[in-house]
Amino acid sequence: MKKLKKKNLIILMVIGILLIGGVTASVLFLTKDNSKTNNSHNNKEEPKKEEEPTVQIVDLNSTSRPYAVMINNLGAARPYHTGLQDAYLVYEIVVEGGITRYLALFKDKTNEVVGNVRSARHYYIDYVLENDAYYVHWGWSPQAQSDISSLDIDNLNGLTYGSPYFFRQNISGVNTEHKAFTNLSELANLVDRLGYRKETNKDLLLNYSATSVELPSDATDATEIDIKYSGSSTTNYVYDSDAKVYKQFVNDKEHTDYETKKQYTVKNIIVYQVGNTTIAGDNKGRQDLDNIGTGEGYFITEGKTIPITWEKDSRSSQTVYRDKSGEEITVNDGNTWIHIVPKSGKISIS
Repeated sequence: MKKLKKKNLIILMVIGILLIGGVTASVLFLTKDNSKTNNSHNNKEEPKKEEEPTVQIVDLNSTSRPYAVMINNLGAARPYHTGLQDAYLVYEIVVEGGITRYLALFKDKTNEVVGNVRSARHYYIDYVLENDAYYVHWGWSPQAQSDISSLDIDNLNGLTYGSPYFFRQNISGVNTEHKAFTNLSELANLVDRLGYRKETNKDLLLNYSATSVELPSDATDATEIDIKYSGSSTTNYVYDSDAKVYKQFVNDKEHTDYETKKQYTVKNIIVYQVGNTTIAGDNKGRQDLDNIGTGEGYFITEGKTIPITWEKDSRSSQTVYRDKSGEEITVNDGNTWIHIVPKSGKISIS
């Protein structure tokens, strides 16, 4: 009887061991299987989120002030233009003798050669002010000198500060005034030396879109543009539909960079006309500009144009450009040239 009980006890123990082993095996199997499932889930690639496009021509979050460089545009100087493609904004305005000069704005750039640099004119200060820029020039007219002083303009003058901030290029057969250039990296050091304010107190002049701007359905074609300032100075554009930019010409000749040898291109064009008069008694024939007020013009981009209005309330206020519905225009991501043309000139768009 005792042997039978002992035998039954052994049988029960074996059964118990088998049951425990089965449960353990099941748990291990399920754990292993779940691990495979989890690993399979973890190894599965998550769909990548598309990055939102961002504006490239300027850093919209930057608070640094731009440099507004006065550029010589006399015919003898033009072949030596350097660095203008890196300007995010350029103004072209008439000066004495029917010629023009550029005011090229650079923001967060470190170009070692920009130019050629020329002397200041007083009405360009209006566009220095509306961009809260440092005014970079080599010399000045009496009117500009007076306004720079009275308006306390943060200016960087090649007549006052020489190398390494300003320098003359070694170009043979060219008059000295056409060899003047500046170094943006060194100008930053000069700003430190002079203690000028570094953070801007104004927003960017224009609104930028990282994606292609949709113009109204009644926008008209603009593949060839001629902007005549005088009998001796016309800026021309031809639209490159592949690159979606305008190739720039001056007097029907390619406008190219001296260093890169590439033709300048422009993404956005704003053009309008204002009155100008010769300053009485000025023996150089220097001009005054009737640029405070309102008027009409054109915004041109990606092969199309729309009519716009412009409004500038004071010398320091920012010019506001609106479409016919009264909304401020938005420009495409890229450089913009603003052409302020005498009323005696002519604008042709086709």
